[in-house]
Amino acid sequence: MSQNFQPPAPDSFTEAPAAPAARPGNIGLGIAAAAVTALAAGAAYGGLMGAIEYQIGYAAAAVGLLVGLVAVRLGGRNPILPVISALLTLGGVYFGYLLAAAIYVSKHEAIPIAELFTSELANLNQYYIDNFDPISVLFYGFGAYAAFQTARKAGS
Repeated sequence: MSQNFQPPAPDSFTEAPAAPAARPGNIGLGIAAAAVTALAAGAAYGGLMGAIEYQIGYAAAAVGLLVGLVAVRLGGRNPILPVISALLTLGGVYFGYLLAAAIYVSKHEAIPIAELFTSELANLNQYYIDNFDPISVLFYGFGAYAAFQTARKAGS
């Protein structure tokens, strides 16, 4: 048997369905993942510079973009994440420059890269400082700015 059931007529005001609650994020996880991303992206940046023996500003900005995105996606909307992302990006870009210097020294001096990053790290750092190019400051700025703006805009 069927019943004659007619639903009630809609009101002139119908509430919209509630939006799903935003995931708050885990700031510790976001910072840890951003630090790992900074090292990985910095290594890719350094490997690229070491292979072609040329600096690319867009690649430094890409490091910042990745770090900022990872920090916000895992860390949630925290106002400190853009600053931390920028600082971690500076470390990642610095690691990239050290890796590029290590690749260059390894090619020309026949010293293994692993040895340059262990027992010869102080000498490698001094080599980087001695051969510091002022344009590098601009690339550090590109990376930090990209990280800060990405984390700020993705978190809002």
